[in-house]
Order: sequence, then structure tokens, then C-alpha cells
Amino acid sequence: MIIATAWLFDSIDLGSLTFLLGSIRTEFGLTTAQAGLLSSMSFIGMFLGAAIAGMAADRLGRKLVFQISMIFWGLGSVWCAYAPTAEILGYARFLLGFGMGMEFPVALAIVSEFLPALKRGRYLAILEGFWPIGFIVAGLLSFFFLTYFDWRTMFLFQAVPAVFLFVIRIFVPESPRWLADRGKLDEAEKVMGQIEANVAKRLPSGQKLADPKPLPARARGERRFSFLELWSNGYAARTMMIWTVWFFALLGYYGLTTWLSALLQEAGHSVSKSVVYTITISLAGVPGFIAAAILLDRWGRKPTAVLMLIGSAVAAYAYGNAASTTMLITCGLIMQFFLFGMWSVLYAYTPELYPTRSRATGAGCASAIGRVGSLLGPYVIGVVLPVLGNSGVFALGAGSFVLAALAIGLFGIETKGKSLEAISH
Repeated sequence: MIIATAWLFDSIDLGSLTFLLGSIRTEFGLTTAQAGLLSSMSFIGMFLGAAIAGMAADRLGRKLVFQISMIFWGLGSVWCAYAPTAEILGYARFLLGFGMGMEFPVALAIVSEFLPALKRGRYLAILEGFWPIGFIVAGLLSFFFLTYFDWRTMFLFQAVPAVFLFVIRIFVPESPRWLADRGKLDEAEKVMGQIEANVAKRLPSGQKLADPKPLPARARGERRFSFLELWSNGYAARTMMIWTVWFFALLGYYGLTTWLSALLQEAGHSVSKSVVYTITISLAGVPGFIAAAILLDRWGRKPTAVLMLIGSAVAAYAYGNAASTTMLITCGLIMQFFLFGMWSVLYAYTPELYPTRSRATGAGCASAIGRVGSLLGPYVIGVVLPVLGNSGVFALGAGSFVLAALAIGLFGIETKGKSLEAISH
């Protein structure tokens, strides 16, 4: 819950630009291409943050790097609030994105390393479910601040949750898997002892903890630099597959959702109506991640991923060709259902593909490649919108989701119900 709450704050920060972009364009007099470039600055920062944080977390620990990430995005939010020009705002969004990019792979690694195999997919999907909730909260807050204040006050408000890092510092333990992998066995045993003590308190009177036979120790062998581990025997094919999925999934997702509110304004709806429509559409993300949480541990990772990606493609194409406001809202709801289900699969599946010694690096680099798609998406949409129109833009997004579905369907491995040690080599 602590990690999920931090995830919620990040989602509010990133999602708010979807609702504030129209007002920012008006104040600074930006063209569609310039507005797309401003949106992309967050993703440049996220690319660097995800790549660096993953490697740092595998070397220095999950908990420390997670706390540092929150400092960066808190400072970035404050800077956004006081940016005097669009150029300075772009730099501030870069810093904000750097902090958020740092957080993603570390959160995935630390949460996945605490969860039992039979429920890991479900709980990681629930963690991701805080993302659509944050997006909805971002819309509601944007509606309030745009009505009574301005977009700058919204960014200032978003900096406040950075103090949450003190909660993380006190209550979130270091991953015992990481501690054991680094040879810090006494510290790992201490964390496990605390977990066992907490569980024992919840047991009925007289019942004792089970005492399962521990897994046989493995020789640690040669320790590679964590990035090189991604390209070692057994992992290179997984790395190519998951990078392809992240790139095309995020290219389509951010290319479309960053522009949702602005595209509605472009179609003639007022700022307040476009925000309300976008919030309404986002509500379907909640049942979307719930469905993914159920299917991940029942169907498996691969079939759930293909379903969510193909569903996103069909719904995105239909949204771009909707002939009325009713059809627009209906197709938008269906699209967000599958899009947030897609996010849940990506976040549950990616950290499972790598061993503890390179899990955060694997998740971070996949996320970083996805941020390249995130970077290109809003800018490409800003460039092609005047040429292709709304329908062409959403057809482009649909094609990206189909390519991601093909990659995971043809080349992905199934990890359902397996321990992290059984999946690794």
C-alpha cells in the first residue's frame, strides 16, 4: 500500500499534463508541434531516470534509490509551478520525468520480490491499478484548479506528496532477496524475521508458522555488470521481446492519451467539457486493471497481454472514427479499459523475466525503451494531426498496439505460478 500510494502520486503528476496542456498552449501561444515537444520532455527524463535507477537499485539497493526518486519529482513539480517560459517549463518537466522514471523499475523490483508466486501477478496488477485512479484524480484536481486557480497552482500542489519519502524510509524494508543476493545474509534474515513475526501475530491462538524446507543454495558464480546480464545466455531473447513490447505499447498509449483533452478541444468542445469527458473515459481504467489482475493468475501473462493489446487497438481505431459524442465516450471507455489492463500486464510481467541480480536493471531498461516510444508518441501526434486528422492519429496508435501484441504473443515466455528463482537461469 505504501508503494502503491507513491505510485498514485506519480500518476497524478504525469497525468495532469493531459488536462493542463490546453491551458499551457494558450498561455505560451504554442503550436501543436511545440506542445507535443513539451509533452515529450517528461519522457526524455523518464528514459534517463529508468535506465540509471534500475542499475543503481541492483547495486545500491531498492529502498535508497526509491527515496531519491521522490526528491527529484518533488523538486520538478515546484519548478513547473514557477516556470516563466515554455522552455523553462520543458526543463522542469524533464526533471519531474527523471524522478518518475527512477521510481518505476525500483517499485516493480521491490514489490515483486516480496510477493508469493501464486499471487504475484494479481498484486502487481493491483499496484498498477493505482495509475488509472491517479489519472482520474489528476483530472478532478485539474478541473478544480483550472476553475478556481490556474495550471501553475496545480503543479505546486503536486509537489507536496514528496514528503511521503519519510514514510517509505521508516516503514518499507529492503528486499531480502536483494540482500541475500549481495551476500548480506544477516540483514536478509533480520527482514525475514520481522515478516515472520508480523504473520505469526495474525495466526489463530496456538497455530505456528509452517517451516518449509529451504531451497538449496546456488553458487553465485561470476557477477556481471547488471546491464550485460540482460544480454547473457537465456536473457537476450527475453530482452529483445520485452523492449519491443514496451516501445510500441507506450508509443501508442502516450501518443493518444496525452492529447485526449487537447483533441477534444480541437474538435470544438470547451476546456471544461473536454476535461469532464476525459475524466469520464478514464473511469473504465478501474475495471480494466481489476480484470487484468484476475486474468493474470488464471489465464497467464501472455494471453492476457495479447487480449489487452488487441482490445486497445480495436477500441482506439473506433474512437478515432466515432461519429457522435455518445460514440466518442463509449469507444473511449472501452479503449481505457483495455489500455489500463495492458499497463497491469506490462508491470506484472517485466520484473519476472530477470534474476534478482539484474531485475531492477531489466525492468528499468525496458521502461527506458518504452519512454523512447513515450517521447516520440506525443511529438509525432502533434506533427501528423494537421495532416491525418483525428482518425489517422488513432489508426497510428492502433497499429502500435498490434505490433506489441505480436511481439509478446510470438516470443514471450509464460511465468504464471512460477517462483522468481524457477524463472531465472
